[in-house]
Amino acid sequence: MDRPGLSETDSRLGAAAALTAWAEHLSGERRASVNTLAAYMRDLEGFIEFLSGHLGRVPDLGDLQALKAADFRAFLAQRRRDGLSARSLARTLSSLRGFYRYAGRRWGVENAALTLIEGPKPPRARPKPVSESAAAALIAETAQRGGEQWVMARDAAVLTLLYGCGLRISEALALTGGDRPLPPALRVMGKGGKMRLAPVLPAVREAVEQYAALCPWPLGAAGPLFRAARGGPLGPREVQKRMQHLRSRLGLAPTATPHALRHAFATHLLTHGGDLRAIQELLGHASLSTTQIYAEVEPARLLAIHDSAHPRARRQA
Repeated sequence: MDRPGLSETDSRLGAAAALTAWAEHLSGERRASVNTLAAYMRDLEGFIEFLSGHLGRVPDLGDLQALKAADFRAFLAQRRRDGLSARSLARTLSSLRGFYRYAGRRWGVENAALTLIEGPKPPRARPKPVSESAAAALIAETAQRGGEQWVMARDAAVLTLLYGCGLRISEALALTGGDRPLPPALRVMGKGGKMRLAPVLPAVREAVEQYAALCPWPLGAAGPLFRAARGGPLGPREVQKRMQHLRSRLGLAPTATPHALRHAFATHLLTHGGDLRAIQELLGHASLSTTQIYAEVEPARLLAIHDSAHPRARRQA
C-alpha cells in the first residue's frame, strides 16, 4: 500500500521498537523526568497492546499510519472501561500525540485522524474554602504566634485583605503605600489587566492601618505597602509559609492556603445570600461559569433559597 511520507522499509518497523526510540529521545534529548517518562510509556504500551488485539497482529509503523479515528476512539473507550479518569484519558491522548509527532519527524508517519479526536474534559477542581470559624481563627492566630508586633500586624492585615476583599496574593502584595488609607472601594488590577472594584470593610481598613502604624519602614506612595523583615517587598512565598505555620497550629487541612481565603470570601458571601453575578464582579471573573463552581460548594443553601422563594414550594398549613 502506498503511504506518502513513510518509506516501505520504515513502515515495517515494529511499533514497540519505535516506542523504545521515543523513550530514549525523551530521556536523553528532552530530559523528561522518571515519572513523566513512566507515565508516557504506560500509555503507549497500553496502546500497542490494544492494537495487537484490535488488529489481530503486532502493529508496525505502517499500521499506526493507517489507523482511523474510530480506532483511536475504540482505544480510549477501552481505557475508560478499564476505569481511567477523564484526567488520565486526557494525558493518554497527549502521550499519543507526542509519540505521533516524534514518529512523523523521524520516520514520516502521517495520520490526520488523530487530530479529529477530542480529549475528555477533566472535571473542574472544586474550590476548597476554609470555614467561617477557621478564617477568623487564622487571622486571630497571627497575634498568638510570637515575634515582632509589626510582623504579626502585617500578617493579620494581609490575611484580612484576602478574606475580606477576596484578593489574590499577588493583588494584595501589589498594593503600595499610596493606596492607604484604603478607600471604601479599592481599584484592583487582576488577571489579564482587568480592573475591578473591591469594597473594603472597616475591619480590613483598620487591620492595614494598625500594621502601617507599627511598620518600622517608611511606606512611601511609590513603594510596596507590605514589607519583608529587612524592608524589601513582601513576597508570596513568605505569606504561604506563614499560612502553613498557622494551619499547623490550628490543626487545619493542607488545603487551608492563602488562596483558600479568597475561596472562602466567595463561598461565604453565597452562603449568606450573595448574588452570583455580584460575586463574579467582586472576584474579577471574566465568565460567570467560573464563579458558578462556588454554587456546587454550597448546594444546601441554594436548595433552601429555592424552597423559600419558589411559589410552588410553599405549602399551606
